[in-house]
Amino acid sequence: MDTKKKELIGNFKNAGRAWSQEAEAVNVHDFRQDALGRAVPYGVYEVTHNRGTVYVGSSGDTAQFAVAALAHWWQATGQPTFPQADQLLILADGGGSNGCRTRLWKQQLQQQLCDSLGLTVTVCHYPTGCSKWNPIEHRLFGPISLAWAGYPLRTWETMLAYLRGTTTTAGLEVEAVRLDGVYQTGRRISDAEMATLNLTPHAVCPAWNYTLRPRSAASPAPAVTPPKRGLIL
Repeated sequence: MDTKKKELIGNFKNAGRAWSQEAEAVNVHDFRQDALGRAVPYGVYEVTHNRGTVYVGSSGDTAQFAVAALAHWWQATGQPTFPQADQLLILADGGGSNGCRTRLWKQQLQQQLCDSLGLTVTVCHYPTGCSKWNPIEHRLFGPISLAWAGYPLRTWETMLAYLRGTTTTAGLEVEAVRLDGVYQTGRRISDAEMATLNLTPHAVCPAWNYTLRPRSAASPAPAVTPPKRGLIL
């Protein structure tokens, strides 16, 4: 999981080259006030079937938005594809909306995935400077950038169309969903609320690796290995 580069929606230049009979006429400057909005594309890449889903929001790139995208993906795609899975392994960067130090990220995972959907969620964060080893970067985000290179993203529908049209010779399939909603920045989680999370740090690099379980379950045993029956993102 990760957030791709945010894009302004409007008649703006998009880096790259594309074949056309004449040059695209775009605005000289890319001022935000001239845009229809700023797209926040959050990607979920499932490595087993080489399938990606990009949730496009227009609000803040917050942990609440990231987990809402994952919860939507699980209900629409993950659970129907893997009906027996009750555990989820997430590979995420160490910073940003899904960062290892972000309290709201852990609280939302507990609330939206563990408690509401009954999932056991293990998260493994990449260390600082190692995010490019995340498969989503070169297997999903790279092909997307190539797909719309040189083409202005004038409307939300145009952006979604380019996302859905992204493919590779390896058989990548991409779904795109507009995720409406207002996700406010600056939300804080107190020490008392953090203490209620059913969170178990791993023995190795506990700040980067941990498991969250439904709060209705019994006291968990320490998780030191990835789940054997589950789904890797």
